[in-house]
Amino acid sequence: MALDKFVLGQCVLYLSSFVVSFVAVAPLSENAEDFGGRCLLFTRGVWQNENITVSKQRFVVEDWGPESSCSFVTFVGIASLVLSAVQVWRLLFFLCKGHDDSIFNSFLNLLISSFAVFVVFLSSTIISVGFNLWCDALTESGTLASSCEDLQDTDLELGLDNSSFYDQFAIAQFGLWAAWLTWLGITIMAFLKVYHNYRQEDLLDSLIHEKEFLLGRSSRRGSDVHEINAMI
Repeated sequence: MALDKFVLGQCVLYLSSFVVSFVAVAPLSENAEDFGGRCLLFTRGVWQNENITVSKQRFVVEDWGPESSCSFVTFVGIASLVLSAVQVWRLLFFLCKGHDDSIFNSFLNLLISSFAVFVVFLSSTIISVGFNLWCDALTESGTLASSCEDLQDTDLELGLDNSSFYDQFAIAQFGLWAAWLTWLGITIMAFLKVYHNYRQEDLLDSLIHEKEFLLGRSSRRGSDVHEINAMI
């Protein structure tokens, strides 16, 4: 019964990871379509006057961010989504059949979840730092009257749809950081599972040794009695 609750707890965490990973991937995919494949993470730009006679300013991108940044973040979100779905299916199968992981599988899950924690943390950091740099460029490090969120309602005249970029990346950041927390919880539970299996294996070894000791002691007693009877 306790084992079923433990597996159910793991299943809930994997399901949570699946949901928040989807929450991260959906707006990232939408933003990639809106920006025509360009990546706004780590993008640099300045506000410039359109010409000498007109004081109206427009935002000019000096250097678009590396596409690999957005691709990596999106890939990590999709990988987390798929891996979580596979684990949910596997654990539900275990619950229905009453099976349990072997010691090797438990250790393998610990390694995979530990790697996932690191990779999701890295992607979450990339999206947070990269988006902050983009907002700093838009607001000139906060010197403009408008905030980064307000500027998504302004046509930046970049030849793309920037009407939802702030909402998209705010949701994506939430999804990735939430995914990191769920993977951290998954890793902790995987460690507890490995520790439990290790302790159980030690207990079984101790019982086997104790049984062998008692059987050996019993056989020695039998041989002593037989020798005494022979002497009599």
